[in-house]
Amino acid sequence: MAEGLRERKKRRTRQHISDVATGLFVERGFDVVTIAEIAEAADVSVNTVYNYFPAKEDLFLDRSAGIVDRLSRYVRGRGAGESAADAVLRELREQVEAVSPTVGLHAGYDSFLKVIHGAHTLRSRLWHIQHEARENIEETLREETGAAPGDTLPTLVAGQLSWVQDTLMACIGRAMVVGRSPEEVSREALVLLDDMEELLGERVLKYAVREA
Repeated sequence: MAEGLRERKKRRTRQHISDVATGLFVERGFDVVTIAEIAEAADVSVNTVYNYFPAKEDLFLDRSAGIVDRLSRYVRGRGAGESAADAVLRELREQVEAVSPTVGLHAGYDSFLKVIHGAHTLRSRLWHIQHEARENIEETLREETGAAPGDTLPTLVAGQLSWVQDTLMACIGRAMVVGRSPEEVSREALVLLDDMEELLGERVLKYAVREA
């Protein structure tokens, strides 16, 4: 269904407010910037800001919904003969090889991380996002395999797949913060993914294989 004019205007307004807020946070720090200052800089009312972003943290972590559902999307989109872990590793490798911003391989990611590290509330929100993502992928694995309620294997596999993604992002982040180039970090991240795959057990690597 095509996006209507009203929806398009709302999306653009939301993105504009988020971009303005992010610029202010990077320049001055998350804690010191107020919603009123963001509204003034974006040329909207304070109420408009809150209509789009109920909490200040939402302005900076405005794509959290995509992060929460990311691993589940990979698993649901796996091909015939491909396991859940295969799908996750394939998707992550493709993004790393492409030097994609989705895995933090872009100029400016270091500034983004420095804002998070400087604000306790953002670090707390990020932890909750990661926790929600683990619960999400576990629910997806249960649905995809028809696992019984008492089966702990989906929980264990979800934890391992989340560990792969979280470790990859953490290592990329540390490298980007110290000024490494995205291309250089990409090459090292591919080696890291290979190392992590070797650490995963067969039960994880062969879990939830999609039938042909």
